[in-house]
Amino acid sequence: MNPARAITESKHSNLVFALILMMVIVIVTGCNQGKQTMKTDAVVANLKQKFGADQAARIETGVRQVANLWTESDGSADVFAQFCEELFITDPEMLSGTFQRFEKNLEQIYGLNNRMLLTVQEAIHVDRGRILSSDLLFANFDPFAHLADDLFKTKIAFSALLNFPLYTLDERISLGETWTRRQWAEARLAQRFATRVPSEINQKISEAYVTTENYISNYNIFMHNLLTSEGERLFPEGLKLISHWGLRDELKAQYANPDGLKRQQMIQKVMERIIDQTIPAVAVNNSEVDWDPVTNSVTADQENVSQAAEPNTRYKNLLEVFRAEKMADPYHPHLPNFIDRKFEDIREIPEKEFEELLVSILTAPVAKDIAALIEKRLGRKLEPFDIWYNGFKPRGSYDEAFLDAKVLQRYPTVEAFQNDLPFLLRNLGFSPERAEFLSSKITVDPARGSGHAWGAGRREDNAHLRTRVTETGMNYKGFNIAIHELGHNVEQVMSLNLIDHTLLQGVPNTAFTEGFAFVFQSRDLELLGLKHADHKAEYLKALDTFWSTFEISGVGLVDMYIWRWMYDHPNASPAQLNQAVQKIAKDVWNTYYAPVFGMNDQILLAIYSHIINSGLYVPDYPLGHIIAFQIEQYLKDKNLGTEMERMCKLGSITPDAWMKAAVGKPISTEPLIKAANEALKNLMSD
Repeated sequence: MNPARAITESKHSNLVFALILMMVIVIVTGCNQGKQTMKTDAVVANLKQKFGADQAARIETGVRQVANLWTESDGSADVFAQFCEELFITDPEMLSGTFQRFEKNLEQIYGLNNRMLLTVQEAIHVDRGRILSSDLLFANFDPFAHLADDLFKTKIAFSALLNFPLYTLDERISLGETWTRRQWAEARLAQRFATRVPSEINQKISEAYVTTENYISNYNIFMHNLLTSEGERLFPEGLKLISHWGLRDELKAQYANPDGLKRQQMIQKVMERIIDQTIPAVAVNNSEVDWDPVTNSVTADQENVSQAAEPNTRYKNLLEVFRAEKMADPYHPHLPNFIDRKFEDIREIPEKEFEELLVSILTAPVAKDIAALIEKRLGRKLEPFDIWYNGFKPRGSYDEAFLDAKVLQRYPTVEAFQNDLPFLLRNLGFSPERAEFLSSKITVDPARGSGHAWGAGRREDNAHLRTRVTETGMNYKGFNIAIHELGHNVEQVMSLNLIDHTLLQGVPNTAFTEGFAFVFQSRDLELLGLKHADHKAEYLKALDTFWSTFEISGVGLVDMYIWRWMYDHPNASPAQLNQAVQKIAKDVWNTYYAPVFGMNDQILLAIYSHIINSGLYVPDYPLGHIIAFQIEQYLKDKNLGTEMERMCKLGSITPDAWMKAAVGKPISTEPLIKAANEALKNLMSD
């Protein structure tokens, strides 16, 4: 038989078999659903007769919520009926007491599991020596993996679903602004049990993220080992930069260097090699070899050093995250893919609406005018990496070496930064008492990666601030990241410890905590005592915020489009994903940046490490900038400490409801675009 024909016939047979199997599943499922519906109807009717018409709506809602997630392993139809009859609560006082029990116990259950996860993953996140093989095994242990299973098996989850209503996103948006704080907390309680993903799938998801995080956290480039085609070394010895954060921040720092252009061009080439995976594998996290990024040749003292490229490891890791998340799809019938869950359930902003928000920034005509101003300031044509231009920031006028020395003098150790937290917080506007309290709830650790903030899950525990600290002490990059993470930590502490209901812990979504982090980060020079009066400062800040948002909005779209592509091509190879990512990055560039920069087919938008290790995280950054700007506008004549506390106490209600309560207006890009236009007018008229 012809091999090609055999393969075709085999595929055809498999397809027919799959179609038949699907038909059988549909028929059987339909029958089972029909039987389940009849059983549920009988239970509903029985409870209505027993408890009366005034409980009818609650009975309908609660029983059907339980039935939707009840399986044969939970018990027979009789067990289901008995459970609903015995656990349905009609007495208001008992219902209130039950709610309080759930709030108290879930804080402890989730909080202790969070603390356990923090402990078992410490070795891969915190720089306290070499990583041992057992560290990765412990990091893969996820105490949350079996938690949902246990809460359903013990019927705790079913008890919540029976007595407290679930709401759709549309209902939360339309009704939420009229809810009491207690109603919001009840809604969040039921929402915790809206889905039932098996523990083995949760474990696979956790393992995928741990593996990918370890890959990213150890992806360093030794800058002194980079060579020009003439054999020149452009960077100082000992400079080790993580991708993408360290590389990007070094590129930004070079704007203050009169001779920085060639260094920026070299960093761009390194980034491109990482994105397209032509970087020699031996050049990653290795101080023993020299590498010319332009010719892509590696040299070393030993002979026959390998020139082999990294074998698409970057995209293999991303696919592992995608496939792990996709395994959970069947268990979310109303949100059947990770993209839907990320936007509808986690961000609570529909994907289309979110995309329109980003596009409104990317298509704002003011971007061209700002680009022209940047070009004029630089005295040259724009380069692709000028998406990271930071010359509007006050720090753009300071040499990085000066800033490094300033930071190192104050923070030679992690402990020095820890001890200075009260001082920093007082200077940000918090009262001495509140600054002391917040500092006592934040623990500072040296990070292996770029840094992050890990919040506590119960009020007895501390939030953790992690930032990179070199062997000689903290440098400016580490300080800048630390102040960003401090913004996260302060939000985390206040929205847990000062809130009325711990079921409302946090903020509406990650973008809001990013917003606070950006508010803190923008004050980094002020905290170093380098703030100086400048009547242009407000205008420059508006331009800087717009340009930063313009840059990261494109990266957000790239992240979104990559996930769409992976869902359209679930069996793609790492090499195919590599090509797709480059094409997506080029397409987004050509659509939104080429008209501004005057060049096509650039791939730099795909360099962000969060695209690889954080599962559709990047869109939170542009939204964070937009939110931060609105908060900053509101704070102009107000105290940051007082207002931030008030805002954090709002908790995790829906985004627009939070923004209206916090600053009086819903989320909008209009204030930022308007401020950028006004800034240009005023700067041009000076």
